[in-house]
Amino acid sequence: MRLAGRHVVLGVSGGIACYKSCTLARRLTEDGARVDVVMTAAAAEFVRPLTFEALTGRRVVTSLWEPGRALAHIELAKHPDLVVVAPATAQLLARAAQGLADDFLTSVLVARSAPILAAPAMNDAMYAHPATQTNLRTLRERGWHLVGPEIGALAEGPSERPGRMSEPETILAEVRRLLAPAGPWRGRHVVVTAGPTREHLDPVRVITNPSSGRMGFALAEAALDRGATVTLVTGPTDLPPPAGATVVRIESTEDLKREVQRVLSGASALFMAAAPADFRPAAAARTKRPRAKGALTLALAPTPDVLASLKRPAGCVMVGFALETGDGLKHAERKLKEKKLDAIVLNDALEPGAGFEVSTNKVTILTRDGERAALPLLSKREVAERILDAVTSRLS
Repeated sequence: MRLAGRHVVLGVSGGIACYKSCTLARRLTEDGARVDVVMTAAAAEFVRPLTFEALTGRRVVTSLWEPGRALAHIELAKHPDLVVVAPATAQLLARAAQGLADDFLTSVLVARSAPILAAPAMNDAMYAHPATQTNLRTLRERGWHLVGPEIGALAEGPSERPGRMSEPETILAEVRRLLAPAGPWRGRHVVVTAGPTREHLDPVRVITNPSSGRMGFALAEAALDRGATVTLVTGPTDLPPPAGATVVRIESTEDLKREVQRVLSGASALFMAAAPADFRPAAAARTKRPRAKGALTLALAPTPDVLASLKRPAGCVMVGFALETGDGLKHAERKLKEKKLDAIVLNDALEPGAGFEVSTNKVTILTRDGERAALPLLSKREVAERILDAVTSRLS
């Protein structure tokens, strides 16, 4: 459990997004955290305290005036690893920015020594109001962390402006990042590529491969859990994006090359786990070619070698992937040297349980120092952890 031994205070203020806070409380508890829920009077109008007590197994605090608990807000403020406010309504943000301590939650916010993570949630016009934006700036200057809000449906209907509270999984990912143990990956910018690319023959037909993107997504999740800031550049895939990652969607190998170079500036590491198409039609047709025209002969041209073409930022660790079907070590060692990589991950496309469209992988990790680690068949998440371990010492 990733948050085992951690103490989180979850502050819930009064907005319709309170229902999401129930899920967040459950997920934090399932992740191993000890969760103390503090509710405003307005929040208790939306969700009963008993709900949070059932989800966390702990007593819920709603008032400064409970008999025998005169200093409970001070005690609760002293010991948590993190205070999370979700939802953080416009009113709550305004009171916090003014330093008010007129109920239990705002008293904890004033008295706390732990960092604060707030998830704003309100009508889009309220979020855009200059007063709200000023309050948010004030709180950021005091060290508050913010997650969201997002664009999406609000209680009153669809909106194209931010105001909707981030989903519980997104907030949980930010909690994990903030509480990640101090280590070499914390605060680093990591770029990961994943999935296939598509090269169009015509408007409806493509050249592609069966890559699911699972290996790249597992790497992104592992880096996030170590406290890194992750940009995931991914081709077409059905996988849900890792909560907390910045996701860049691409289609072709040329798109992949362009977007990776764009986001690579300042990155500490690049994991090139995508499976780009190696060939594209020499000339793509502008209209669909009818089958009735008979046999079709294609002229193919090579796509760009993305890794070889990148301008590498100073100090950036570069990790490539080699999916082979024969004499894999020879090919991997050649790519490692020619592309000046720090490491390369080799796997055999014909190995049972490895390669495309499976949740496991069996790889060999080769480094530029001559180290070679042949891993047994593992989950792709465990493989991702081993890959991160293999290059950690190279972080500048």
